[in-house]
Formats: sequence, structure tokens, C-alpha cells
Amino acid sequence: MSEAIIAEKAKVVDEVAENLKNAATVVVIDYRGLTVDQVTQLRKELRESDSKMEVVKNTYLRRAADKVGYEGLDELFTGPTAILYSESDVVAPARIGKKFAGQFETLKLKGGIIQGEQASLEEIDQLASLPDRDGLISMIASAIQAPVRDFAYVVKAVAEGKDEEPAA
Repeated sequence: MSEAIIAEKAKVVDEVAENLKNAATVVVIDYRGLTVDQVTQLRKELRESDSKMEVVKNTYLRRAADKVGYEGLDELFTGPTAILYSESDVVAPARIGKKFAGQFETLKLKGGIIQGEQASLEEIDQLASLPDRDGLISMIASAIQAPVRDFAYVVKAVAEGKDEEPAA
């Protein structure tokens, strides 16, 4: 094998390792059986949520995972493998992967990495059930606003009660 080919393969492994290292979440999927249109639809939805999908040779994935220090992922890197990942959104790759696995029975989630830790399929499912970033912000804002709103209702009720004169 020529040195140019070896250098090119090493470059691919380095790029994949960098993506694994910088990703907030990585979901490993088996995409066997998906049509080109279905893969295009998956990639489009991932792009809209600032996530990506890459199809990478399993040997490159194994070497990249070893390079970054993720051990025990070799069993995930068998068969047709793709990774869904995002550097900014922890939930999006898992949520979108689970959604598409439900729509297309040929797509299978295998496992992944959540914030630098190996995650089982069950943990990926739990992560996928969380609301997206905007939903979480809305829930927090509602929780913060609730005591103020309740206090306003009490003040209003007291003010309305004082305006009424007691019946004699």
C-alpha cells in the first residue's frame, strides 16, 4: 500500500476522531434498507437541527474511537454503520434517530456516546424522549413564572374581596 493511501486513510480517521471528540452526542445507527430518499430526508432533518450524519467505514470508526479514548464501542461498529452527531444539541441526534427508527423499521439504533460517555440503547431512548432545547427553555420559564403568577392571583383576589361590602 502506498504512503499516499495510508496518509489519506489516516486523515479520514483524524477527521472522524475530531468529530467524535467535539460531539455532544453521537448516535450509531444501522441504516441498511433505507432508500436514498429516506436518507436524504434524515440528513435534511438533522441539518435543520444543527446535526449531521456521516457514513464511515467501521475500521475508521474503530480507530477514531480508540484515538479519542472511547473503548468498548467495537460491537456497535458492525454492518452498515452511520453516525448521527451534533456539537451543540445533546438531544437532537437521539430524538431524530429514534423518530426515523419508528418511521422506517429498517433503521436500527445501536447505541452511542452522550457527552463523552458510552451510552446504551436504553440511554439513547431516554435521551430521545426529552424535549428539544426550545421545549426545555419553555418549561423552565414556565416553572420560574408560576410563583409570580400565583402571587398575582392572590393579590387580585384580596383586592376584589376588600371592595365588596359585607352583607348585613
